[in-house]
Amino acid sequence: MPTKRKAIALISGGLDSMLAARLMLEQGIHVEGLNIFTGFCVEGHTHAIRNRDRNRQKRNNALWSAEQIGIRLHIIEAIEPYKDIVLNPRHGYGAHLNPCLDCKGFMVGRARQWMEQNGFDFIITGEVLGQRPKSQRRSTFPVVARESGAFDRLLRPLSAKLLPPTLPERAGWVERDKLLDITGRGRHKQIALARDFNITDYSQPAGGCCFLTDETYSRKLQDFWDHREDKNYEFDDIMLLKVGRHLRPGKNWKLIIARDSGETQYLRGYRSRFAHLSITSHSGPLSLIDGPIPDADVETAARLVARFGASRKAEVVDVEFTDQQGNKRMLSVTPMKPAEVPEPWYV
Repeated sequence: MPTKRKAIALISGGLDSMLAARLMLEQGIHVEGLNIFTGFCVEGHTHAIRNRDRNRQKRNNALWSAEQIGIRLHIIEAIEPYKDIVLNPRHGYGAHLNPCLDCKGFMVGRARQWMEQNGFDFIITGEVLGQRPKSQRRSTFPVVARESGAFDRLLRPLSAKLLPPTLPERAGWVERDKLLDITGRGRHKQIALARDFNITDYSQPAGGCCFLTDETYSRKLQDFWDHREDKNYEFDDIMLLKVGRHLRPGKNWKLIIARDSGETQYLRGYRSRFAHLSITSHSGPLSLIDGPIPDADVETAARLVARFGASRKAEVVDVEFTDQQGNKRMLSVTPMKPAEVPEPWYV
């Protein structure tokens, strides 16, 4: 009997990667999924923090997607090696701080290593020609294949008919006629195909959840880099940039102010690492102080914190300041008025 070929599928949790894997299953290929955790996609985690997101799904979309199509999923943590992609992208950033082309090469490169170590035959992705301006173009597809070391063992089933035949097609492992010719940013063909496969529940059709493509997050990350001696980061830094209002009243310090009780509860886990401010006379947010705050600026910070929450209309608000050594002192302040908060303070 002919050998049953095996493919490793990069599974992001979006619809496209689900469909690419399902097309291979339809051709009798043994498919397993691979998800690479870089730290910049923790969608389910952030939904669990904020009160307004409590009704949204709290799930790892990659795991959930793999379960829907009946394949095994392997998750690889790559926070440290991915830093070089974020900090020093060879091909530059996209519209924000998204190193999409370098990122795709990194992901496929990791899949190639996994393929070789586990005796698999080729790699599949859910990429669509012309879907994303930075990484999914006819000129960039060969770059990813070359720089990842995958070469013609990289198959993109959704657009394969528009691309040169790969080794799996030439060798007869898969039937090229049963692959697709999807192109562009529209999603109607993918949605119709999902319906044909009886896939009725999936995450955002565009797939992916990378915060580096988000304008607000990228602005916070750039500000974070601008006020450090180097551009390095830790996982906690990534997470804190996703939480709260970030205001920078001082050159070397900023406030991270919780936006609701869910974020206040989350920020409590960081109190031992940061100086922080808590409103004691009214209900209000916890606020972390990131960076060394001059003693003369503590009252300004307290007035800013009092600006948010139930204390905003009060005449006087009691705020407890705790420094990084755990020393506490109380301040009675007048909440800062909206007109007193310069727009540049908002990161």
